[in-house]
Amino acid sequence: MADSDGRTGTGGPDGQDPDSHGRAVSGRAVESGGGPDSARLAESGDGLGSGGRPGRGHLRIYLGSAAGVGKTYALLGEGHRRAERGADVVVGFAEAHGRPQTSALLDGLETVPRARLEYRGSTFEEMDLAAVLARRPEIALVDEFAHTNVPGSRNEKRWQDVEELLDAGIDVISAVNIQHLESLNDVVEKITGVPQRETVPDAIVRAADQVEMVDMTPEALRRRMAHGNIYPPEKIDAALTNYFRSGNLSALRELALLWLADKVDEGLQRYRTEHQIKGAWEARERVVVALTGGPEGRTLIRRAARIAARSSGGDLLAVHVTKSDGLTGADPAALASQRRLAESVGGSYHQVIGDNIPEALLTFARAENATQLVLGASRRSWLAVMLTGPGIGSRTIKGSGDIDVHIVTHGQMGRGRGLPRPRGALTLRRKLVGYVLAAALPPVLTVALTSLRSALNLTSDVLTILVAVILVALVGGFAPAVLAAIVGSLLLNYYFTPPIHQFTISQANNALALGVFVIVALLVSSVVDTAARRTKQAARANAESELLTTTAGSVLRGQQGLSALLDRAKEAFGMDSVTLLERTSLDDQQPAGGTAGESRGMSGSWHVVASRGEPAVTRPEEADVEVPVADTLSLALRGRSLPATDRRVLGAFASYAAVALDQQRLAAEAQAAKPIAAADRMRTALLAAVSHDLRTPLASAKAAVTSLRSADVNWAAEDHDELLATADESLDQLAHLVDNLLDMSRLQAGALSLFPRPAALEEIVSRALDNLDPAARGITVDIPESLPEINVDPAILERVIVNLTENALRYSPPSTPPMLTASALGDRVELRVVDRGPGIPEKDRDRMFVPFQRLGDTDNTTGVGLGLALSLGLTEAMGGTLTAEDTPGGGLTMTVSVPVVSEPDCQREPGHRERESTGGNEP
Repeated sequence: MADSDGRTGTGGPDGQDPDSHGRAVSGRAVESGGGPDSARLAESGDGLGSGGRPGRGHLRIYLGSAAGVGKTYALLGEGHRRAERGADVVVGFAEAHGRPQTSALLDGLETVPRARLEYRGSTFEEMDLAAVLARRPEIALVDEFAHTNVPGSRNEKRWQDVEELLDAGIDVISAVNIQHLESLNDVVEKITGVPQRETVPDAIVRAADQVEMVDMTPEALRRRMAHGNIYPPEKIDAALTNYFRSGNLSALRELALLWLADKVDEGLQRYRTEHQIKGAWEARERVVVALTGGPEGRTLIRRAARIAARSSGGDLLAVHVTKSDGLTGADPAALASQRRLAESVGGSYHQVIGDNIPEALLTFARAENATQLVLGASRRSWLAVMLTGPGIGSRTIKGSGDIDVHIVTHGQMGRGRGLPRPRGALTLRRKLVGYVLAAALPPVLTVALTSLRSALNLTSDVLTILVAVILVALVGGFAPAVLAAIVGSLLLNYYFTPPIHQFTISQANNALALGVFVIVALLVSSVVDTAARRTKQAARANAESELLTTTAGSVLRGQQGLSALLDRAKEAFGMDSVTLLERTSLDDQQPAGGTAGESRGMSGSWHVVASRGEPAVTRPEEADVEVPVADTLSLALRGRSLPATDRRVLGAFASYAAVALDQQRLAAEAQAAKPIAAADRMRTALLAAVSHDLRTPLASAKAAVTSLRSADVNWAAEDHDELLATADESLDQLAHLVDNLLDMSRLQAGALSLFPRPAALEEIVSRALDNLDPAARGITVDIPESLPEINVDPAILERVIVNLTENALRYSPPSTPPMLTASALGDRVELRVVDRGPGIPEKDRDRMFVPFQRLGDTDNTTGVGLGLALSLGLTEAMGGTLTAEDTPGGGLTMTVSVPVVSEPDCQREPGHRERESTGGNEP
């Protein structure tokens, strides 16, 4: 995928251009699409740039893991290649970000002039969508797929502009970073600590005809950064120590690769379905482990997990097949434990119902495109193997085809399964054997009895044939037994009832004997057949209860999400899709262009709460099977009709889905109640913490004022001034403490008033240091004058700086006072308060921001522990972040990151459009 320095493509003209390290060449980079090299596709009319093609255009997206990997370079390079082959190519929008090698690629390509828009007194440039549509090229190059347009534009988002171009039949080549995908937004923020404001729905990117990854190793990307090929020199150090850390880049690269692997897998599954390919394609290892609920299950799961782990990106799927005649040893508690183990090692658990276990296993494995199947060695004894023939493992291997089957030995093999289980419904094989016995056994016994005619009487002959009929009933059931009874009665009449060799009966006693024979044979056959059907029904009920018990246990424990529950229903009943629909009453709906008259007679509209599988059902009338849960809730399935017995079980699944939905909503309400509970805990802690801290300065001020008012003492001028100073200082402390408590209360209630405006950081720092005592005069301050203005409330940020600096002074040794430094990082400015004190262990970093927490202090003379908690809350209220990290060489560094002056919704100043890199949030 990449050479030694991380290059995916061929580089620039000399092969050494750092700006081209991430260049991706079609057909050579990691690519998700429907075919081979896109150049060949374009020439054949099947890919982008086919020209003259009616209908919707094709979309190709270059996907990157971070800024600077070379997406724009690859996009423009592909544009040149298409133009050289005669395609009509224009640049709708491309941002070079001041990189010379990328800018050079704009030469030779027709560029549609950008639209200039006025917004709040500033001028911004955006893609002129109307001009591109009027120009109507074959291919449009549109950079920064996730970009947010300036208010007043035709569409809110750049990807919506692209949709219009595609609808007009214009092919589009675009680029996006992995952090802009909606589903990964929170994951990227956890990794990098930087929230991404500009996102694009995953479905839009997945719907692209081709998604090609522009790849680069973290080391190569950091070298590009260090060489000045991504950001200006003044931003390099901050970027390398923050967003562009090796660990961050490795994690983002893995996210991109995994997301693209899923996209490729979706295309592969779609292709296999469209072309009705049943065999396994080993494009990705998928290991299926079969569980019986027996004691060997945990061994099998661990063995299968090791097999899957040998292949990077391999999947593990655990499946339990419930036979309709029951499955001995399938303990629900054991299955639940094995399910948890499978999920803990990164696998997924599935349960299906099938009469033929090997066939059900192989059907499931082929549906999942599994490459390997793991089974446990049989627990049956050698005697059981001899009597009943090949087991599940042998039959699965015989029908596995191109799926590799692993038979795993374990400690339980060969020890037997306990008592023989009763058979359920009679199989076709047993019925055939019964018919053969019905046709053969009575004649054979007749021959034997004829040779013994002199020793036996008619009663003995009848009882012997009756035993044969009962034997046929036990083997083949009712119908073969009836045939045996008819054949046996005719043979008894012809060979043993006088007159012999005639179908007549001379004695009434003999006629009664034959009649009783037939009645007994039919009754015994009926009892055997009824017992078989009752056994089948009981076993079916056992299988259903096992499935429902496992599912109900998961739902009640809160372990089964709504989507997972629908997945289980889809698999268990073999449906194409399962959808939970909810009806909204007209009172809850907003008018959507309809008149009151049009709404009359409607009971409400249905909307999808959750759905698994395709195509999803939007109304109950569209479903093949519909199970109402309540007046406003319904479970709809599409795929096939179900028998009544399955519908009964499905009703239980529908009830479980309603419970899971209630749990989901209750969890959301509980999450919303957490801030209220936190505020209550904060108030409780407040009462416990301030009892001394409020009284101490109040008592000092009270004592000083009382002493001054005393008529018994004639205070000297120096004592008089000292008492006044004590009262003043105590009241200042009290006022400061009350201000902090009020601000913390406002923060908790979300009622803090902020007045953000453009301000210079150096001026705020200067005023903050003026508010400190003379001990702060030794602080080192390094604030570059070239920093952009920041969008903050100056008074609030000043308080944050005072709190952090006082905290740093408290713990810094006198010989090394704290230092304040600042730098620009993308659309943010970072202020660092660095001390050389003892620092704080990493495990205590989260606790340091908890109100009324002083990390082990037991006295109340240093405050109530609100400084850092208040600083964090005030910083976040301004849209900033406050983080703590170790100072190299010892100590603690507190970093305050605040936004620079920018327009709402991530608008940029002209010349500082960081769209291609981060959408305004990434360095």
